[in-house]
Amino acid sequence: MRIDPHTHSSCSDGTDTPAELMRAAAQAGLDVVGLTDHDTTIGWEEAEAAVQSTGVTLLRGTEISCAASGVTLHLLAYLFDPENADLAKAFAHARDSRGTRAQHMVERIAVDYPITWEDVLVQSVGHSIGRPHIADALVAAGSFENRDAVFAGPLAVSSPYYVPYWALDPVEACALVRAAGGVPVAAHPRASERQRRLVPDETFAAMAEVGLAALEVDHRDHGPADRRAAQDLADRLGLGVSGSSDYHGAGKPNRLGENLMPPELLERIVDEGTLPLVAP
Repeated sequence: MRIDPHTHSSCSDGTDTPAELMRAAAQAGLDVVGLTDHDTTIGWEEAEAAVQSTGVTLLRGTEISCAASGVTLHLLAYLFDPENADLAKAFAHARDSRGTRAQHMVERIAVDYPITWEDVLVQSVGHSIGRPHIADALVAAGSFENRDAVFAGPLAVSSPYYVPYWALDPVEACALVRAAGGVPVAAHPRASERQRRLVPDETFAAMAEVGLAALEVDHRDHGPADRRAAQDLADRLGLGVSGSSDYHGAGKPNRLGENLMPPELLERIVDEGTLPLVAP
């Protein structure tokens, strides 16, 4: 069974609509795909409607923006109750903060580059606006060749244009996901080239105590040493191990199915989650 549990649609920072994502998953030979847009469930309905025609089973999820002592961490939440008030409130807060942050960054960047807030809005068809949409606007303006180049320049965390935003504490986020009947998995926890500082092992230990199920070990942003570090951490904490493409459509080079989740971890997620898989 080929399971790619971490992908994004145009409802956050991907370029495929949810239905297009499901068709792309079928073309990539996937049996199961997880739709995990940032801090939103808005794409679930359209993806569910495409399950029968594509033959691909849908794993419903969300990627939650978290931060521990100023260090970013993303948490994948699977099969939770989307009507849970506490989790929905946290999602809305994160989206609002990210949108305000994006506006402030655009104001700074516009001093040196030909970009306006309206240019950024054109790049977003969902309701979760973030740095990737700023990158797309700068690429469209001809200032940079692609998203990666923008993220290495004006959108880098070390850039003078960077503005932080509100995000959940990861331990609190794990507890909220479990309270909503979901199953939390830490996304790319040791991507050392992606950010200067990494969340310490002690934070993951605290997350494990409140219900963290697994770490995403096999990921494009993990080099060999990063994968070993993530695997060792999972072993020490008794956590499961996952893998994914973190597919964003044309927005990133990541390809569907380039890393996969073990079937036994999916079985555990289904056993522990509130929602079922959406199968053909």
